[in-house]
Amino acid sequence: MPRIESRGRSRALQALYAWDVRGGDGALMPMARQVWDDLTVPVGEREFADRLLLWLAASLAEVDQGLSEVTNHWRLERLGAIERCVLRLAAAEFAQATTPPKVVIQEYVRLAERYGTARAATFVNGVLDAHARRVGALA
Repeated sequence: MPRIESRGRSRALQALYAWDVRGGDGALMPMARQVWDDLTVPVGEREFADRLLLWLAASLAEVDQGLSEVTNHWRLERLGAIERCVLRLAAAEFAQATTPPKVVIQEYVRLAERYGTARAATFVNGVLDAHARRVGALA
């Protein structure tokens, strides 16, 4: 069984995706909590996902700006919703600096592959590596 952090990342992705595909309208956290209530998400997973999304909701413009700097030739709004959400969550986790950067990259590449495609995972891997280097998380 995956660790609680891995399951929490999946829950954060599910909630962020639901918010994103609705156009990003309205507050993120009420949407997230509704998704988690509907899915009967356990407390530990919800707490981990909640911390990620709270930070992301407060810093979304900064995160998007930082990601835009490393997504050469791709505007975030042109990316698929899964890729965009995965990149945003990973950037939030890099910024919190509580998880080793290589683990963050590995976890989010896995999510991109699980919920997207192998091609999406390759793209996410490249962008996250570049972003991690840009913010000083990787040497």
